[in-house]
Amino acid sequence: MNYQYTKQFRQALVQWFLEEQRDLPWRRTKEPYQIWVSEVMLQQTRVDTVIPYYNRFIEKYPTAESLAYSPEEELLKMWEGLGYYSRVRNLQAGVREVVEVYGGKVPDNRVDISKLKGVGPYTAGAILSIAYGKPEHAVDGNVMRVLSRVLNIDADIALPKTKKIFEQAVTELIDHENASSFNQGLMELGALICTPTSPKCLLCPVRDYCTAFHEGDPSSLPVKSKKLKTKNIEYDVYIIRDQQGRFLMEKRPQAGLLANMWQFIMIERQADENSLTKVEKQYNVTLEHNSKETILSFSHVFSHLKWHIDSYLVDAVETNANPENTAYFTKEQIANLPMPVPMLKIWGKINA
Repeated sequence: MNYQYTKQFRQALVQWFLEEQRDLPWRRTKEPYQIWVSEVMLQQTRVDTVIPYYNRFIEKYPTAESLAYSPEEELLKMWEGLGYYSRVRNLQAGVREVVEVYGGKVPDNRVDISKLKGVGPYTAGAILSIAYGKPEHAVDGNVMRVLSRVLNIDADIALPKTKKIFEQAVTELIDHENASSFNQGLMELGALICTPTSPKCLLCPVRDYCTAFHEGDPSSLPVKSKKLKTKNIEYDVYIIRDQQGRFLMEKRPQAGLLANMWQFIMIERQADENSLTKVEKQYNVTLEHNSKETILSFSHVFSHLKWHIDSYLVDAVETNANPENTAYFTKEQIANLPMPVPMLKIWGKINA
C-alpha cells in the first residue's frame, strides 16, 4: 500500500474518536459477549433503533450462560421488530458453543472465534479489537467507504473479493496500541462524518490525510454496482376472528425468511382467484364473507423483496380441525407471540 500518512492518520483518527465518540451503552463495557450482542444487532440496523433493544436484551441475558439455553420463542419475542431474525438464532447457537466448548469465555483469537456460528470476518475483528484490544481488521460498509476515500480506492465494493483489499489496508493502517479506538474510530467516522452522500469534509479529523479530498471528489467514492432487482409480491392478509373472539395465527416454516415467527393468514394474490374462498379450503374454516372489513394497506421492504399487503378482519362462522402449524389465540396470548413487523403493524391498527 503506497500511503505516506499512516502514522498521522492513526493519531488523528484515534484522538478524534477518544474526544468525540457518542456515548453508546456497548461502549461502556469490554465484556466480549456483550460487544458480540451489540455487533450482531447493529448489522443492517440503525444505532438509534438498536439502543433500547440492546439494553433490554442485556438486562434479560447479561451473560453467555443466560442466553445459551433460553427458549427460541422467548428469544424471537425479545428480537421482535429488529428483523433479520436468523441473526439472533445464529447468535444463540454461537453463544451456546462458547458455553459448551470454551467454558463461557469468548475466544480471543481469529481462528477459534471464526468457527462460531454466525461470526464472520467483520464480527470476529470487531470483538477481538474492541473487547481484547487485538489489532485485527473489522471491515464493514462504513469502513470501506471511509478508506475508499482516504486511500482513493476505486474497486467495486459490491463485489465480495473487494473486501480483501480493505482488510489488508486496515491490517497495515491499524494502531497496534489503540486497536479498539482505531477500529471504532473508522466506524464512527463513517457514521457521522464520511457519510454516503454529502460527506462533511470540512469537519473531518483526517481530511489532511485524505487522498480523495486532495485529488478528486470524495462523494464519487466508493464505487458500488447496482443491487439485485427487488422482487414484488402481493398478499391478502386475513385476521380471522372466531366466535370466542380468538384469532387464527400460523407459524412460519422452520427455515427461510422470518422462520418460526407467527403471522395472520397470508395468501399470495392471484388475478383469477378469490383469496377468501382459498382461505376457507386451506384452513378448514367457514367465513362470514359480508363481515370482511378492510384494516390496512401498505408495503414492507426486505433486502431483495417487497411485500404489498392488503389486510382484512373477517369473522369465522364455523371452525374445524386446525391445519398443522395453526392455532387460535386470545389477544393476551398474541401479545406474547413473536411476530414480524408487518403483522405487528396490522395488529396495532386493530387494537388502536
